Order: sequence, then C-alpha cells, then structure tokens
Amino acid sequence: MKNHPTQQDARVENIYRLDGRVPIGKAIPFGLQHVLAMFVANVTPLIIIASVAVYNGQPFSGIETARLLQNCMIIAGIGTMLQLYPIWRIGSGLPVVMGVSFTFLAAAMATASQDYGIMVGAIIVGGCFEGILGLTAQYWRKIITPILSACVVVAIGLSILSVGVSSFGSSSAYPLGSWQNLLVAIITLAAALIFHTTIKGVAKQLYVLMGMIVGYIVSIFFGMVDFGAMASTIKELGVVAVPQLFAFKPQFQIGPILSFCLVFIVSAVETIGDTTATCTGGLGRDITPKEVSGSLCVDGFASAISGGVFGCSPITSFSQNVGLISMTHVVNRYCIMFGALAMILGGLFPPIGAFFTTLPDCVLGGCTVIMFGAIMMSGIKMMHEAGMNNRNTLIAATSICLGVGVTQVDGFFNNLPSVFGDIFAGNMVAGVFVVGMILELCLPKDPKRYEV
Repeated sequence: MKNHPTQQDARVENIYRLDGRVPIGKAIPFGLQHVLAMFVANVTPLIIIASVAVYNGQPFSGIETARLLQNCMIIAGIGTMLQLYPIWRIGSGLPVVMGVSFTFLAAAMATASQDYGIMVGAIIVGGCFEGILGLTAQYWRKIITPILSACVVVAIGLSILSVGVSSFGSSSAYPLGSWQNLLVAIITLAAALIFHTTIKGVAKQLYVLMGMIVGYIVSIFFGMVDFGAMASTIKELGVVAVPQLFAFKPQFQIGPILSFCLVFIVSAVETIGDTTATCTGGLGRDITPKEVSGSLCVDGFASAISGGVFGCSPITSFSQNVGLISMTHVVNRYCIMFGALAMILGGLFPPIGAFFTTLPDCVLGGCTVIMFGAIMMSGIKMMHEAGMNNRNTLIAATSICLGVGVTQVDGFFNNLPSVFGDIFAGNMVAGVFVVGMILELCLPKDPKRYEV
C-alpha cells in the first residue's frame, strides 16, 4: 500500500521545490504573502467596471458591487487551485496565481455600460475560445519563439511599473505623492529590504509579508486604514455570505464577442509570458508544452466560469506573483494553495476580504516596486538566454519600441478604427507581441543576411 505523506514528512526546505509538504505554520504565511501581493489589484477592475455598469437599465448598487467583489475572490481562488492541481488537461501544475484581469478593462467597461449581460455573454464565448486555444497549443506553440516570449515578459514588467509607482505614492487618506504616502511606502520598502538582508534561512523569503506588516502598522498611525469601510462591508454582507451565482442573464452579440476574443488572444500571450517567467525565474528551467496548454486552458475556461457563473470579468495569471516567485524562489504548490484557500474563504467570509481591503496602496506599493522590476529583469535574462544575435536584436528593439511607444502617445489611434485603440492604446503587451510576431515570421532566419 502506498504511504500518504504526513505532517511529519513536511520540511521547511520544500518551499523551494514545486512539490512536497511544508509545515502548516510555515506554509500559511507564504500563501498569505501571495494574497497580499495581488489582493487590491484583484478587486480593482471590478470596482471600476461596476461604477459604469448597468443591468436591465439600472446602475449597480453598493450591495451589488460588494457581492461582485465577494465572487471575484472566490473565482480567483478556484482558478489558482486549478493551476496548482490540474483537472484533466486544465491546469499547468505550476505556482501560478490567478486574479481578475486589467487587460479586459476597456472592453468590459464598454460592454457593461450598455448592459452587464452583454459583457457576460462575450466573456463566456471568449473564454471558451481561449480554452480551445489552450487545448490546441501543441499545433501553434512553436511560433512563440524564445526571443518573442522574452519581449512579452519585458513588456509585462514595463506595463505594470506605473501601477507600482502609482501605488507607492497613493492612499485614500492623502493626495497622490504626499509626503505621508511616500514616507509610509519608503518605510515599507526599507523594512522589506532589511528583513531580506538580515534574516537568515528560509524565513528571509517572507520579507514582502514582513515589510507589509510593518508598513500596515505605520499606516494606522497616519490614519490611512479605514476600519469604517470594513465594518460597512460586514454589515451589508454579514459574517458568512453565500455567493450569488448566475445573477446575470448573458446576451450574445457578435461585435462584443469578437472584441473580447481579440483581447483573449492578448491575455493568452500574457499568460504564456507569465508562466514562462515562473519557470525560468522560479524553477530555473524552460516551460513545457503541456504546461503552456494547461495554463491557457485555465485562463480561458475559468474566465468563462467567472463571467457565466460568478458574474465577474475574466481572470488571468498575475504578474505581481510572478515577480514574487522570481524574488523569493518559493515555488511550492502546497504553500501557495493556502493563498488560494484564503481567497476562497475571503469570499465566503466577508470579514476576511474586508480586512484585506483596508491595506493602503502605499504599503502595497512599497513592496511591489521590487517585484515588478523583477519581472522585467526576468525578461532581460530570457533575452540573454535566447541569444542576442542581430536578428533577435532587431525583433526585440523594434517590437518593444513600437509596442511600448504607441501607449505613450495620446491620440495615436484616433484616425484608425476604434478596435485598434481598444487593443493597443492601453496595452503595450499586445503591441509588443503583434510587432514581434510579424518580424519573427517575416525576417529571414539565415544568419548571413545580418552580417556586416
């Protein structure tokens, strides 16, 4: 008979291994560290969408928005569990953390402002479309070359640097860039760096969580923590709340469906970049075709469930957590599972989620600036490993310059069909991928063509 692992088999050293048990007392903090790194970013897209959404001609109320936030935590936890522990071919088996995507924000706001059911219908179809792309990845995966993957990872890092810096100077209590916000962010950052450089052993990899705890305590003295909002959420939803499922009847319109399908392709590229960076930065190896396929299946099919069942916008892999893995090398699935369970519990027990929402932006920003920079550095490392010959240099230089550049120029797409602006104006990852793909397919592969 096969012996099942027991708590006695658990070892702290397993945090650096994909599999293996870790003592629960150690595993829970590492899992919570992942939740804290992405929690605000997970709920923010739905807060923005709900602010413009209408359903059957009526705008969303505060309680409807609160229920959506409850649901988005649950689907993020379910998506993460699927990535960690695949079912059939759905899931990568990698330490990938899922959450509500910013990539779909423009398309979601445009459709939700017409009717929320239109958005839900487009997400269901688009999610199934990406899921099918995942199942068939073996037939098209080879066109995503190492240099193209590296460019996408660099673009992912660049695309969220502004988010980290914006959080660094923000809070609900003071204006952007105020000395109070900056001081708390700097204290958080300094605490994280001090913990990382002074603590020995595996405990040093909790430096992000420890930095956040210090920053959170300091932020309380600056009046940045709104316990009143926490009490209001608990009053509306109660201590235990069953999620509201199938609350929105989907509507299927061809225009929004096509628009979402295009954005789902972009999301697929981001997911390939994130999972590739997870493997190279955390596991020290290349990603396998099976892992690519499984991660895309979760990205797509879980997004369809997110929209159709939970009424939320699509979910995708979170770059914040890729950066956290690259910095700490904590890749153990058992540890990250506790983060996924915390998100699910946060949805079932509103006080848990309400507590996490009190985390000030500047505290989060004090830690995320390190993690976001680590993603970009992972992409640069991937470029080096892909080989920076003349052809790869041309692909990287042109795709990054154009893909990133067009997002910096307001009105660049004003004289083109709106779909171009919807996809490329606010999403440098999409531009880098499309330009890089065109160059990858068109540039000759003969090295002699590039000799001086």
